[in-house]
Amino acid sequence: MESSTATAPTGRAIDAPTMAEAFRRTAANHPDRVAFRTKDDAVSLTWSQLRDRVDALAGGLAKLGVERGDTVALMFGNRPEFHVCDLAVMMLGATPFSIYQTLAPEQIQYVVADADAHVAIVEDRYLPSFLAARENLPALEHLIVVGEGELPAGALRLEEVEGCNPGFDVDASWRAVRPDDILTLIYTSGTTGPPKGVQLTHRNLLGAMRGIEDVVRFPEDSQVISWLPSAHIAERGAHHYLPIMFAMTVTCCPDPKQLFAYVAEIRPQWFFAVPRIWEKLKSRLETMIASQPEEQRAQAQAAIDAAVQKIRLEQAGEAVPAELGAAVARAEVELFSKLRAQLGLDRVTTVNVGAAPTPREVLEFFHAIGIELAELWGMSESCGAGTVNPPGKVKIGTVGPAAPGIEIRLADDGEVLMRGDVVMAGYRNMPDKTAEAIDGEGWLHTGDIGELDADGYLRIVDRKKELIINAAGKNMSPANIESTLKGASALIGQACAIGDARPYNTALIVLDADFAPMWAAQHGIEDTSLASLAQEERVIAAVQEGVDHANAQLARVEQIKKFTLVPADWLPGGDELTPTMKLKRKPIAEKYAGAIEAMYGG
Repeated sequence: MESSTATAPTGRAIDAPTMAEAFRRTAANHPDRVAFRTKDDAVSLTWSQLRDRVDALAGGLAKLGVERGDTVALMFGNRPEFHVCDLAVMMLGATPFSIYQTLAPEQIQYVVADADAHVAIVEDRYLPSFLAARENLPALEHLIVVGEGELPAGALRLEEVEGCNPGFDVDASWRAVRPDDILTLIYTSGTTGPPKGVQLTHRNLLGAMRGIEDVVRFPEDSQVISWLPSAHIAERGAHHYLPIMFAMTVTCCPDPKQLFAYVAEIRPQWFFAVPRIWEKLKSRLETMIASQPEEQRAQAQAAIDAAVQKIRLEQAGEAVPAELGAAVARAEVELFSKLRAQLGLDRVTTVNVGAAPTPREVLEFFHAIGIELAELWGMSESCGAGTVNPPGKVKIGTVGPAAPGIEIRLADDGEVLMRGDVVMAGYRNMPDKTAEAIDGEGWLHTGDIGELDADGYLRIVDRKKELIINAAGKNMSPANIESTLKGASALIGQACAIGDARPYNTALIVLDADFAPMWAAQHGIEDTSLASLAQEERVIAAVQEGVDHANAQLARVEQIKKFTLVPADWLPGGDELTPTMKLKRKPIAEKYAGAIEAMYGG
């Protein structure tokens, strides 16, 4: 395999013209630093070892016919082999793209056919769904399997492909890659029709990475955890491309349910998670505090209340009374520093949340205990980049100012428009949709309604197409209502506000699958299943208290008049949530039509 380090490019990875060259620079600059690993180090690859495996696989894929401009489908959980395979395809100037593991066979068939992939690399545990999809994919020529399960007829194991073409000139291959080549495809969740294939170039992603560098200074030897689906732009950006830029060490977490245990052990310098994770972490801490003896519980709650009060004063630009400041300083030493260490968030440079609205109470809680949780905003069409709250200058309730290199402005109707290197090349095979999304001046029409303050900080109101317009013609943000509900009670795990063309608002509420059973056990309730708890009068009364608290923070027209507890959890990729945990509003309305009509006297 011709991948001599003698011809390795020099300079900083972030200054490279392509992601392919950025990877080569990082491998040359940090050959002995660990790149991707499992927690037990059963697999642990340094950047130079990773490069060698990538080159060996690139040669094998080239032998199978993968060329510049081709697409290769990847269906993986979070494991180091994903990064090997993705990078190997990249070295060929081809386009790797990921498939959500929760997709049904017909959905898998759609994205693979739309991408026109002739090769797929699939982890063995996802083979049943993929093989069912393959029955309707006549153009798919090669299936490569990762894992030790039974090999389907005609398939190849990754080990057979890796290293089978030692004469391949990988150096010439990656050097032929150009900034405007398509780096990856991100298929949208498809809440309003078929998924759209967002085409992102090397130039796009490098623009996003450079914007981050100007806001956050990552320490040397930074540790991060890979845990989101690789089909999500947040995962690819945060735990694949960003580590390539800054030679981070990535620990792969194959089971999201184990995420908190991974954080506690790895103690990452940067941590990104969707709002639901932060909501669950807040609930977990509150449950832990609630289980303490009464005196300790009261002291801890008083400390948190004081710290929240201090945060609110600081956010409002008001002076913090000396006595309050001293109380919070004592709590920092006696409680908050210990909580952060226990969580594994005592070494973070920055922690971010995005992909959906985050309840203000959640943000205030983490700021109170010394974790400066910062909202950011972006979309697949902008590489996940757009705005970010800078460390030390976070404005709670906003998603921050435009990231460096990005322009943000509002259209006459409040829609957020974005322009910069991060804006996609277009939707695959959908020129009409591309023309709708990107105007003649290069502005991406995001579909989000927003507000800009005097400092240029953006607040997202809601999706333009999801605004509730009630029977009286009043416009409301369901996302704001839902976020307020979730922030008002730890018992509320999910909420879906209903009210379009209705005389008043109602909500479908899902109990928090972690907190609700613990709460029920503490209150002497024996059957702690969600189905049973949804019928339990004490639970309904407690949720009503939360709804009342939320209503006190909402305008009268926004308030929830009635609610129904759903007797089950809503899971990513299920009937109610997309794989990225966004509400599927239309399917929810159809599935729960009876319960909804009952709340309106139907």
